[in-house]
Formats: sequence, C-alpha cells, structure tokens
Amino acid sequence: MDIGKKLQILRENKGLTRYRLTQMTGISGHHIKGIENGTRQPAIDTLQRLIEAMGLTMAEFFNDNASNSYLSDKERLLLEYFRSMNSEKSDALLTISRLLTK
Repeated sequence: MDIGKKLQILRENKGLTRYRLTQMTGISGHHIKGIENGTRQPAIDTLQRLIEAMGLTMAEFFNDNASNSYLSDKERLLLEYFRSMNSEKSDALLTISRLLTK
C-alpha cells in the first residue's frame, strides 16, 4: 500500500488543499507534500493527525476491502449516536430504520 498516494487521494476527495490540511493539523505543507510524493515516511502520530483531520480512523484508512467505503459525515454521526444508546434505544432505532426504508 502506498500510504502517501492514499493520503493524497483521500485529501483531494475531501476537497482539501495541502494548505488547509496544514492549518487543521499543524503539519507543514512541505512535510505533507513529501509524504504524498513518497519521499518522506510519516511517524505514526503524524499519520494519525492527518487521517483524523480528514474524518477517518486509522482502521478505516488501512482497510483495503474495496466493498467497504468511507462513512459520510452523516453516517459517522448516526453511528456515534447509535453507539451511545442503551440496548432498548438502539433496538428502537433499528426498528424505525427498517420501517423508513420500506
């Protein structure tokens, strides 16, 4: 896996410039460019800051399963809410979701 190329594609798909990613992470644009071009290897904490700034977890970034796609902001928010619910509320949400899709 080419981490730099994957980061670049993800950044571009999110509509972020290197400059904006620099502002979000505090990582220099020169360093980000080097990572994307493959001339630099990011430290784990640097990679994590870049990935999280683009709304992903490390697990999502390294998942190469093509059948899985990245979650949209709405999907991520829904998942966050779902995970914070007790069992009774999550069951109710699943029931409502099933009814709404019919």
